[in-house]
Amino acid sequence: MKKILFVDENHPILHETLINLGYHCSLFWDKPIDELINILPQYHGIVIRSKFTLTKDILQNATQLQCIGRVGAGLENIDVAFATQNNIVCINAPDGNKTAVAEHTLGMLLMLLNKLHIASNEVKNGIWKRAENRGTELASKTVAIIGYGNMGNSFAQVLSGMGCKILVYDKYKNGFNTPKITESFLQQIFEEADIVSLHVPYNEETKWYINNQFISSFKKSIYVINTARGKCLNTINLVEHLKNNKIIGACLDVLETESVSFETMSYNSELSEAINYLKKCERVILTPHIAGWTHESNYKMSEIIAHKMHEVLSK
Repeated sequence: MKKILFVDENHPILHETLINLGYHCSLFWDKPIDELINILPQYHGIVIRSKFTLTKDILQNATQLQCIGRVGAGLENIDVAFATQNNIVCINAPDGNKTAVAEHTLGMLLMLLNKLHIASNEVKNGIWKRAENRGTELASKTVAIIGYGNMGNSFAQVLSGMGCKILVYDKYKNGFNTPKITESFLQQIFEEADIVSLHVPYNEETKWYINNQFISSFKKSIYVINTARGKCLNTINLVEHLKNNKIIGACLDVLETESVSFETMSYNSELSEAINYLKKCERVILTPHIAGWTHESNYKMSEIIAHKMHEVLSK
């Protein structure tokens, strides 16, 4: 019987499915990493979310390991290169939370455009302002999507019924032009976009993808959305352009100062002033890295990971 080690808590459907498929599952999500390293050689599979980073130093102890299942979209907390070199298959589940991300992204954008957060707080405090809280229609805007994987594609599909123009750019994909979605290039986006939504994985190429040079390239003042990873956007540059109104507003589900596990905000003195500005700015919507973390996606991702791991481990 092959053994699977769970180092993060997930929906019960994950371990229940694997147990029913004949695997021994150790639910050790309350144990520290040092203790887990000592037992790694016993296991053929690992299930992780974001609690730990599976580095080369950790993985080299997993001598029987065949598969790592990450219940999420990104794989940046796994040394994928080392795993691949050692025939360890790395599995994720972006197909399980793409709908959640798309709906959350749209929700944040509509909230910002229509000043719903401001108006709601004012009415609750007895303030009744109508003209001051007049909204802006999405249907008249050009929305640019950077990255056309599961998340970018899903957001484009949600937007396709909103009446806006949709431009999509992906450095590594082409041939996805449709009557409602225009396969684009950066120069066209810089010329035409009113709203930019980032949907790229985090790596060395995408670190600070949205930075001073990127923002300054736009012909118009823009809205910025980031539901990808916090470090894909330069916070200090974002604040600079919020202050000079080149950025009209921002929707951020992720921040540069998140901890590795995404569970807390880590202290960063260099960014503290910029983060404090974002917290106080009424033109900024902030959520705690929950775009892809609905009740439904929690179940779907866990179910998907279980079956993908079985496909690898049953060979």
